[in-house]
Amino acid sequence: MSTPTVALGAKQRTPLRPARILLHVFLVGTSLAWLAPLLWAVFAALRPYSETSTKGYVSWPDKLNFDNFKNAFEQSDMLHYFGNTLLIAVPAVLVTLLLSSMVAFYVSRFDFRLNIFLLLVFTAGNLLPQQVIITPLYRMYLLIDLPGITMSGKLYDSALGLVLIHVAFQSGFCAFVLSNYMRMLPHELTEAALVDGASVWRMYWQIVLPLCKPAMAALGTLLSIWIYNDFFWAIVLISTGENMPITSALNNLSGQYFTDPNLVAAGALLTAIPTLIVYFVLQRQFVSGLTLGANKG
Repeated sequence: MSTPTVALGAKQRTPLRPARILLHVFLVGTSLAWLAPLLWAVFAALRPYSETSTKGYVSWPDKLNFDNFKNAFEQSDMLHYFGNTLLIAVPAVLVTLLLSSMVAFYVSRFDFRLNIFLLLVFTAGNLLPQQVIITPLYRMYLLIDLPGITMSGKLYDSALGLVLIHVAFQSGFCAFVLSNYMRMLPHELTEAALVDGASVWRMYWQIVLPLCKPAMAALGTLLSIWIYNDFFWAIVLISTGENMPITSALNNLSGQYFTDPNLVAAGALLTAIPTLIVYFVLQRQFVSGLTLGANKG
């Protein structure tokens, strides 16, 4: 009798181990747990409030439509508040990247005694809970007068106030990440430029900064999402409804005596659309930003 032969190149399927099956079950369950609130918000936003008020939310829908999305977009004047958010997020991201890259360049390319201490000072700001400085910051913003610069004449209740607070809190993290990234660049580049007579500004702007485009793109993606989703400072430092960004302006959908939860859910989903667009367009930079700065300098 001839023994059976195994064809060359045939792949033998390895049986699934119980531990691997449990891992897949855990990952699927965790994913569903994270997606459940979002799916529930979509389900509620597609149902009219008259139906959920009589049948309850845990019921089979009679009809699904996009009326809540249309009403939320029109009633809350979202285009105006999207403009307010861009007026805050774009300058905050650009100024944060510019200032933090300058600090990172100085810390990473020049050797001096207070090198590490200076970087620690910038990074220490991220260790301070933001809620701790609410009272002194609120009073300081009320006292600072900026006639001709802001609409109200003060730093409080202005887009400039939010831009400055975001720059102050985000610069430490960006400086830390960029300094680690710049330390990985060969020092021979700046040394050769220095020998050729290049100034410090030219070394920073024309040599080091172009090589940091991947890190800058990743940080820009993360910053735009963080600043766009900010709700805390928008509530504390903005009092006029017309000056609010989109996240805090959702309060316009809540009435004094009655609130339609389905309408609020539709407004929240519309508010999340720009962040989803940014994520899908810059997905590669976002994923790389999660591990940015993990390398030892």
